[in-house]
Amino acid sequence: MRRPTTITAGVIAAALALTGCAGSADSSGSSGDGSGAVSFVGPEDPAVFAPVIDAFEAAYPDITVDYTQVPFDTYATTLQQRLSAKDDTIDVFAVDQPNLAQIAAQGFLEDLSDLEDEAKAATSAAQFDINIYDGTMYALPVWNSTQMLFYNKDILDAAGIEAPSLNPDERWTWEQVAEAGAQAQAAGIESGLLLEQAEAYYQLQPLIESLGGGSGITGDDMLTADVTTDGWVEAMEWYGGTFESGLSPRGVGGFQTSAVFTDQKTAFFVGGPWDIGGFADADFAWGIAPHPSFDGGEAVTPTGSWSWGVNTASTNKDAARTFLEFVALDAAGNLASTETQTIIPANTEAAAEYLPKLEALGGDNSAGAADLITYEIENTAVARPVSIGYVQFESIINAAIADIRNGSDAMERLTQAQQQIEDAWSQLR
Repeated sequence: MRRPTTITAGVIAAALALTGCAGSADSSGSSGDGSGAVSFVGPEDPAVFAPVIDAFEAAYPDITVDYTQVPFDTYATTLQQRLSAKDDTIDVFAVDQPNLAQIAAQGFLEDLSDLEDEAKAATSAAQFDINIYDGTMYALPVWNSTQMLFYNKDILDAAGIEAPSLNPDERWTWEQVAEAGAQAQAAGIESGLLLEQAEAYYQLQPLIESLGGGSGITGDDMLTADVTTDGWVEAMEWYGGTFESGLSPRGVGGFQTSAVFTDQKTAFFVGGPWDIGGFADADFAWGIAPHPSFDGGEAVTPTGSWSWGVNTASTNKDAARTFLEFVALDAAGNLASTETQTIIPANTEAAAEYLPKLEALGGDNSAGAADLITYEIENTAVARPVSIGYVQFESIINAAIADIRNGSDAMERLTQAQQQIEDAWSQLR
């Protein structure tokens, strides 16, 4: 998933240098709400969490929160080092949801199963399930995501193409998008289609699952690779073909892709809610539509973002849990965590208040976004698989997607990836 975009700036906040451990747990973990200082670690700019920390401290004057930013690029490794050392100066930390199983299996996350009923009531099914590992809930979801189809209305009008419907019951197929994109190219646009995270499993999983290919991870222990099914091969052959035919442009990746849409070089763009704010100042008419599915296939959309958990080494767990519950289970607290971000609150009540404001950023261009996003989260969202081997899986699959995008045979490359995953996982069994 893309990291959230700051509403005020329209771009991702630049990573700051790690300034050392923030605060220390000076409470003995008394019963009730707790007291003292809670040390919170995450990858975002401190300004992102200032509103929610201020709101929490106003509600719980006996507890203060000290936040330390670890730059995103080094967050996973730095967190792993500190947790492995049983660093008790971390009380609460942000958990990239696909990495939760690995962190929980290492014993670094507190069991939060007593909050299951509240968590299930507060969020979507997919966002609840992603926090469960081996039958135990280890974190609470804070942010969420989805994807939608953006289109350049001016380009479609000029090419005589009727824009796709906003109605999920009338969602376009990938085949329709490809046909319309090729028609737009024939009318003069450089490319017909581009997916924002062009080489990321998060972005491609819905295509594979739409064709019944599965997540790619199976088995009772979720350590059996299964990336050569018919659905996987068909989806990746189709995807590779969009680049081979010139429908989709090669040579652009990461998060440079949104500029292809704002520069009016593609007719269709599959991106996230953060793009509504990013496209707000575009000098052309654009619109949104439901995420496509394959003809005859299931409607599937990606989901997931960040959860937060409590460090098992914390000596201030009561206060830490109070802060975590405020941010995840209290709608006002969860909403405050998104005050400076174009990111969806994971709390359903908070999302209901937030999404109309997000929709308003794009004016008439994004009309209907709130209802569409809500529908997808509730009906079509499929989370990435929960496995202690997910980190290795994602790295290998992303490399395979990149190669297929650049011309590798889909079946051959997926077969190679299957073996690579099995080799990597042999050390985990």
